[in-house]
Amino acid sequence: MIEGRPDATGPGQRPPSYRVIADPVVSDRLQLRLSGGWCLANGLPGAADLSQDLSAHPDIKSILIEGDELAAWDSGLLTFLINFERLSADREITTDPAGLPDGVQRLLRLASAVPERAGARRQSTSASFLERVGQETQALVEASGEVLGFLGEAALAFGRLFRGRARFRRSDFLEVVQEVGAQALPIVALISFLVGVILAFLGAVQLLQFGAQIYVADMVAIGMARDMAAMMVGIILAGRTGAAFAAHIGTMQVNEEIDALSTMGLSPIDFLVLPRMLALMLMTPLLCIYAVVMGIFGGGLIGVTMLDISASVYARQTIGALSVIGIVGGLIKGSVYGAVVAVCGCLRGMQCGRSSAAVGAATTSAVVNSIIFIIVSMAILTVIYNVLGI
Repeated sequence: MIEGRPDATGPGQRPPSYRVIADPVVSDRLQLRLSGGWCLANGLPGAADLSQDLSAHPDIKSILIEGDELAAWDSGLLTFLINFERLSADREITTDPAGLPDGVQRLLRLASAVPERAGARRQSTSASFLERVGQETQALVEASGEVLGFLGEAALAFGRLFRGRARFRRSDFLEVVQEVGAQALPIVALISFLVGVILAFLGAVQLLQFGAQIYVADMVAIGMARDMAAMMVGIILAGRTGAAFAAHIGTMQVNEEIDALSTMGLSPIDFLVLPRMLALMLMTPLLCIYAVVMGIFGGGLIGVTMLDISASVYARQTIGALSVIGIVGGLIKGSVYGAVVAVCGCLRGMQCGRSSAAVGAATTSAVVNSIIFIIVSMAILTVIYNVLGI
């Protein structure tokens, strides 16, 4: 007789134990007798503990499981029995649970009614370096194809717009114009004013050493008109408008509203993407002009109050520093940044999954991608302007 007795026991219960004895009736059969309280809190023995006992009886063909002496039991007993049946099956030994309580027998039959599907268990395998490179490359190629497809559909939508065949509600377009234009003025004014103040401070620290503080006006005006105003407006729109576009379209994707538009014969690109792209491309240059004015005003405030430059002198110096080609170059950059924000926001919204978590992921991705491509576009346009002598 072999007995297993764990040390940990629940209060008021006998510890779980088992005995393996020879069957007095059938020579090639063993009996597994279970006794005590087989609960998880009592610390149950493992089925692997019986492996040596089964190895000691190589001629055994079956095992009868008896549970007459069982007290309380829970799922821990079922786990023990299932593992024991698997261990016995590996040794081509059949098990007979006829001696167990009816409840345990029913649960065992239920557990074995649906076999485990092959491959259902997660395999903890680490991919090789080449495999990871291949997977990332394949994902990049697929993502590039989706982006090019989206840009192609957007270009076709603009073609339909120029032919007067695009189908979207004018009220939606005007609402988007108000959202990306008038409602963005306060945050654009604040950021642009502070950027102008910062540029003036930075320039004053250096120019005061040479008594050339008047050129602070030139630096602020040129910096805001050529790059800073467009870049700050683009980043503001990426965090404010691009995220709103992705969240709005993504929520429509979750609610299957985009599928409903397609069912009704309406193009989601025309109905949702086109008015947003058009509104951003039209309003971004206007916001850039507003940002330039607010930045110059911030720099002028520093020049007048801290550098002892009169307002009229500062204004004349600013007007002399600005040029039409510089202002137009900044407005072109602003239009490009607006298109980038619109494409990233709408694209991530259209690619959104069918869950609330996917909406958050799409929003985050839209903001990050917008800022990255704004910086990339800024670098490319700066090189082009330098080559063209602008």
